[in-house]
Amino acid sequence: MAKLLYSATASLDGFIAGPGGDMSWLTDYLSGEQPGGQEVTEADPTAERLLARIGAILAGSRTYRGDDPNRGTDREGAFGGQYHGPVVVLTHRPPAHPVDGITFATDLAGAVESAKEAAGDRYVNVLGADIARQCLEAGLLDEVLIFFAPVLLGDGVRIFDHPGGAPVRLEPLPGESAHWYRVLR
Repeated sequence: MAKLLYSATASLDGFIAGPGGDMSWLTDYLSGEQPGGQEVTEADPTAERLLARIGAILAGSRTYRGDDPNRGTDREGAFGGQYHGPVVVLTHRPPAHPVDGITFATDLAGAVESAKEAAGDRYVNVLGADIARQCLEAGLLDEVLIFFAPVLLGDGVRIFDHPGGAPVRLEPLPGESAHWYRVLR
């Protein structure tokens, strides 16, 4: 059965997007070259392993309609354009006309059910801080994986933001990277 995994790339100060959902800060870290001209020659084995295990993506409306740092290039889309599979979008306002390869759902339970069905026995990768929070609150999120980029943004969309909410306990997954956790219920 599919597991729900929230994965994101964050700044060292805990933001997955800049103010207003700006994702342009990621361009330097996804292009193969880091600021200062230092070339990144090694692929991240955790990211490659994750990509091979994703059966579907579950995205929130803001993430789906949001800023893609690779827009207009061959790297546009999830995982730098490398993901090609089912996508389910949770939205209160589905488009009037179907979009190829995208299923729109108007409630969390229906979105999760559609994504899990599409994923089979692989991961449903949750994209978007708000939908990840909703999945956590509903007791549906199984794992969290965060990649960190060497930058401090200072403001924007946090990895997880739930003012007044209860702490969420996590435990490291044995044999996985340093920031891959199981959600404890």
